[in-house]
Amino acid sequence: MTIATRVLRYAVVVATLSLVGSQGPARAQTILEMSALTCKNYMEAPPDRQELIAAWMSGYFNAERNMPTVDFGRFATNKKLVAKYCRSHRKANLMRAIRTAAF
Repeated sequence: MTIATRVLRYAVVVATLSLVGSQGPARAQTILEMSALTCKNYMEAPPDRQELIAAWMSGYFNAERNMPTVDFGRFATNKKLVAKYCRSHRKANLMRAIRTAAF
């Protein structure tokens, strides 16, 4: 694993923890099994949760492809493509939907 990949993974973890921690102590802790999410779960989530899921998935797939950069234009395009796919494939596994629609 290259240093750039480690830095990217570290950045994704820090960003995720920052977003989760910013929700305040009044809310119950939530753990998501990302590999079990369906398109329906994603599409019915609140916008801030959708953004967190999309960011995590983007980091995951970029690390898998050994891409240590963040392309915000590509992120936005992929997010739209996945949402479009998920609207007509609500029972589909989200990770498979991303592989089909975006990568």
